Amino acid sequence: MPYTADWPRARPPLEEVKARIPGWGVDLDYRDRPAVPQERFDPAVTGAHWDFPERQEEHRPRERSPEHKFLTPVFGTACPPRGLSGLMRKYAYTLGEGKASHWLILLAADRVDVLESTVEAALRGRPDNPLTETGVVAEFKRHGIRSRLEGHRVDNKHQWMDALIVAAPWVVAGYGAYALGRRVARSLNG
Repeated sequence: MPYTADWPRARPPLEEVKARIPGWGVDLDYRDRPAVPQERFDPAVTGAHWDFPERQEEHRPRERSPEHKFLTPVFGTACPPRGLSGLMRKYAYTLGEGKASHWLILLAADRVDVLESTVEAALRGRPDNPLTETGVVAEFKRHGIRSRLEGHRVDNKHQWMDALIVAAPWVVAGYGAYALGRRVARSLNG
């Protein structure tokens, strides 16, 4: 079992490993591994005072992949799942970590979380400020334009895309808000 002092368990026979894992065979013999001379199992060297680490207290249910028997002894609590992105993450953790859908859903949940945070900030009266948060103001204050023209910056190859990636969504959202406002004004004046 992981997280215990006896983790380097007895290794299964090579034939069993080859049958269980298709394509296995890069390290045909365990003694051929580059780290084998240094890989000596000695629990006393670690300095650990426990056989199994103390478990962190779980105040909320946490996500756990089906591959794991239980939640790891220590886990992050800084950003608990919430909203639609939290539901997406909880669903992703019902799938195995070996599936692409698990990771794609987690990526999509991150994007949804960004959108949720942007809307929440706007509703609280502290909307995002794309000019300062994207570094546009620093381009004028910290010699950014000159450094772009001198050609020593790594991002010179893709700087033509920056306007599309950073500014275009804000322009489209602004135009959408303007069009919606005009439509509402017309229906009210009607």
